[in-house]
Amino acid sequence: MPLPEIDAVVFDVLGTLVDEPAGLRTGIRALDPSLDAPEVERLLALWQRHIDREQRRVLDGTRPYVTSDALDLEAARLVADAVGVTDPAAVTALALSERRLPPWPDTVAGLARIAERFPLIGLSNASRTVLLGLNAHAGLRWHQALSAEDARTYKPDPAVYQLAVTVSGRPPERLLMVAAHAWDLRGAQRLGLRTAYVARPVGDPPTATDTFDLHADDLTDLADQLDGG
Repeated sequence: MPLPEIDAVVFDVLGTLVDEPAGLRTGIRALDPSLDAPEVERLLALWQRHIDREQRRVLDGTRPYVTSDALDLEAARLVADAVGVTDPAAVTALALSERRLPPWPDTVAGLARIAERFPLIGLSNASRTVLLGLNAHAGLRWHQALSAEDARTYKPDPAVYQLAVTVSGRPPERLLMVAAHAWDLRGAQRLGLRTAYVARPVGDPPTATDTFDLHADDLTDLADQLDGG
């Protein structure tokens, strides 16, 4: 498939550029250092199920929009309750783990390479406040960082991808959406954006019916492909 002609690159953040599960595991272990690995994984799954369920409720209209900060605090309370921790400060510290997620090893250098050729736009379901802290902690560098909070909904609602289209001032087909989640790329496709799947251990791989413009092993591979375009 020929490389798409693009004017800007739009990046998903959680899972694509930062290892979200690793950061949350660190926060869960800090909540109760006696937890063994299987218990940490059980609590991580509890957190992830809550976030996924509540974002879906916002998307289908059964819950009014709340920021990702609010959902993180809810998830932290569920995890703390599950291990019998009642200290409000400990619960808050766990909720703030979402702002301290580590970048993948190729993220910072890969973004820098791609930024030499294209404007970079971060587009995240994380709130503006979470995104600010996360970008600073992980060393992410953008020309523009956009939060789904500005659309008062969550990806894959088209209104979130429209934020990037509006900010760029370019038609959707001139933007390349990069994500490790096939569901995210399908949402971008519905608005007309071009798409690039980047493989991550925590991502949502494409199915046989997905037709994304690019497939990359990591950001280094993606930068190499874009350099050849």
